[in-house]
Amino acid sequence: MHIPDGYLSPATCAITYAAALPFWYVAFARVKCLLHTRTVPLLAVFSAFSFVIMMFNLPLPGGTSGHAVGVAVATIVLGPWASMVAVSIALLIQSLFFGDGGITTYGANCLNMAVAGTLVAHWTYMLIAGRAELTASRRVVAAAIAGYLAINVAALLTAVEFGVQPMLFHDATGTPLYAPYPLAIAIPAMMIGHLTVAGLAELVISGGLVAYLQRANPDLLAYSVSSGVADTRARASIWRSTRTLWFILAALMILSPLGLLVEGTAWGEWGVDDFAIGEARQQISSASGNEALPATVPQGLEHLAIVWTAPVPDYAPGFMQNANLGYILSAVFGTGLILLAFLLISRASPK
Repeated sequence: MHIPDGYLSPATCAITYAAALPFWYVAFARVKCLLHTRTVPLLAVFSAFSFVIMMFNLPLPGGTSGHAVGVAVATIVLGPWASMVAVSIALLIQSLFFGDGGITTYGANCLNMAVAGTLVAHWTYMLIAGRAELTASRRVVAAAIAGYLAINVAALLTAVEFGVQPMLFHDATGTPLYAPYPLAIAIPAMMIGHLTVAGLAELVISGGLVAYLQRANPDLLAYSVSSGVADTRARASIWRSTRTLWFILAALMILSPLGLLVEGTAWGEWGVDDFAIGEARQQISSASGNEALPATVPQGLEHLAIVWTAPVPDYAPGFMQNANLGYILSAVFGTGLILLAFLLISRASPK
């Protein structure tokens, strides 16, 4: 779901940035008063969790790959506005430093995952959980369904953004200038894998983490960072629970090379070179309803694809010979950058 540079037209990118901007504004306004408190590690750990969990690639039907996002559990613990901030920061680090998602398409990626994903997760969880006790199994079910719906709504929005490109932006001969496949191909190609494998992964992660928090620290489920509403016990337990979550995150970073076992590229995230390689073209076609790619790289895509070169593309540091160690190092580096980002934001925010 990380749309690369070149797959959306400049007009589409501008619209998605404009759509995301008011949500960013409100989200940062809601959480800035808490950026000088002990809640900062909580924001950072869920942002880092989203970053790391997206490194675990999953095999999807058609030979492509996908991943969970972790947006539902962030929404449940942090509240919707803080979740938008946390996931947006994770996506920013991914695009700037690792080339996972574009710079021109950052607004679209945030709109899909950080904004829409958060809102869907929040309202689904609130609707199903209701006023159930914090330790009620109903909340686990609510979290699982919230995660499943959130990632699928995000995937659907991504598919629509891909699919409208050839309809709206093409040359005089009808050749697409950006993303090459129409809605009839983009929607099923994106949704089949997310309705099944990726959606189920998000379901298990969301429900599983809420079930864990119910046992380990149910008070944390009563805390909403973006509203600042909590009882005294929840406030006192934030730092203690965060330490445990950081240990869990460290374990996930060590296990992150499992994401390298999946060879398929996520649908719609092909590199420019893939358009010229016969085997890659065949794989893309097979994952796209056996519809062939354009004979050449779409002109607009080729032009925008080079707008930014990430220093550590594909989470593969150039100085590391061992891909697994490089992947772990990227997870650690990305997490450190997220911590630094929240530190800088907290220092820049007025007290």
